[in-house]
Amino acid sequence: MLLLNKYILLLISLSILFNSILSAATTTTTTHFNLTLPHQHPQPESIVQDFHRRVRESISQRRLLESHCGTGNPIDDCWRCDPNWNSNRQSLANCGIGFGRDALGGRGGEVYLVTDSSDDADPQNPKPGTIRFGAMQVQPLWIVFSTSMVIKLKTVLLISSFKTMDGRGADVHIVGSGCISLHHVTNVIIHNINIHDCVPSHGSLSSDGDGISVLDSKLIWVDHCTLSRCRDGLIDVTEGSTAVTISNNYMSHHDKVMLLGHSDRNVDDKGMQVTVAFNHFGPQLVERMPRCRWGYFHVANNLYTEWSQYAVGGSASPTINSQGNCYVAPENKDAKQVTARMDADKDEWSKWNWRSQGDVMVNGAFFVTSGDGFSPQYAKASSMEPHVGAAVVQLTLNAGVLGENGDNNVRAPPGCSGIGGGGGGGGGGGGVPGFGPGGGGIGPGEGEGGGGSYGEPGGMSYMGYNFGSDGTRRQAVLLSLFVIMVCVHALFDHQTISHWVGYVFLL
Repeated sequence: MLLLNKYILLLISLSILFNSILSAATTTTTTHFNLTLPHQHPQPESIVQDFHRRVRESISQRRLLESHCGTGNPIDDCWRCDPNWNSNRQSLANCGIGFGRDALGGRGGEVYLVTDSSDDADPQNPKPGTIRFGAMQVQPLWIVFSTSMVIKLKTVLLISSFKTMDGRGADVHIVGSGCISLHHVTNVIIHNINIHDCVPSHGSLSSDGDGISVLDSKLIWVDHCTLSRCRDGLIDVTEGSTAVTISNNYMSHHDKVMLLGHSDRNVDDKGMQVTVAFNHFGPQLVERMPRCRWGYFHVANNLYTEWSQYAVGGSASPTINSQGNCYVAPENKDAKQVTARMDADKDEWSKWNWRSQGDVMVNGAFFVTSGDGFSPQYAKASSMEPHVGAAVVQLTLNAGVLGENGDNNVRAPPGCSGIGGGGGGGGGGGGVPGFGPGGGGIGPGEGEGGGGSYGEPGGMSYMGYNFGSDGTRRQAVLLSLFVIMVCVHALFDHQTISHWVGYVFLL
């Protein structure tokens, strides 16, 4: 009987082992999804994984250390917890996340101090001390401001490669003709700047009147800016640009907010990869938050408190990965849908990869998914879950220019409350206390939950190992191998079998 039990245990272990190996092999074949498009990063899902890992670590650190200065926002916690950040400004370049995480800005270069708020009539020969003089220099520069100022541009401000515009410690406003343009450049960081009331610029340096225009550029990071009331877009990323992160911004009072992709005919945008995270899309916005074409777009942990037409839209078969956002629909019953597809019938757009995971829908909002949805192709991108939309208010609490947005600290919409001291439940998977989308939100928020854990059926939640990841599967394989070795040793009393046990743990 004892021998029979050992054989049964051996067979069970072999079954677990073969299933684990088969499952791992299946995942391996579906890791690289939507690669009919020539993405600049060969594994965009790995960038998504890293994003969620950073958020989870920051949230966990905030909970474990009561005296910790952290907010749970990994970008802010990276530098704001340093009491000497003002003398160590360039460490900000280490805090990026998402597709633009490797943007260096002016790191390693000299600090350039803007002391003159004027803008010269001759943009080719600006005065030293002005923003234009610093922006056009060839060498890396970390641009800071001597005092608060309003810079009224006379024509579009071109930023050259390896520059950081760092408005921390001052109240800096950029307004006027053209505003900011990044054209055929790389490694630019724009941080803590108010950009508004931008109008078209004519002449040799023309512009449509965007707040920030990114053309044919890469490794760009726009963080903690406040943008409103521009003639065209607030932030437009077009014409082959990629490796861009747009984070922690506060946008309001505008029609066409954010365009990602120039046109349906511009195939240069097939390689575009953009992260849109921790932004607050505030009052009196109409559409394009963002409007996407061609590429891969990770829209994560944003707060949407108003739109009048739609929030997230696109054309030309973009991949849109919406995770952990809170969408608050307007009262207009005809504008409840978060999404909008343009220039395609249903037979075509139903093949586009648009997914929604962990999003919280409030006031009747709904997201129309399409394409592969929750198929195994998304396994890697899902292997570290985004924090549920109900945590978004805390993550976006300081969106925009730091200390400037009084209207950003509004009462949390129902279902979009901040991180509470013990509300919420964890839904289907038993999430981190105070986070779950089930049980009516978290903390003090009453509102609408997202429907339990947002892992796929059978997946693990926050406190488990990485759901859907190779980590848990690898542990099952190793455990099965170990049990097999023990059984073989017991059955055949093999004197050298113990040596093989050590090899298992080296795998």
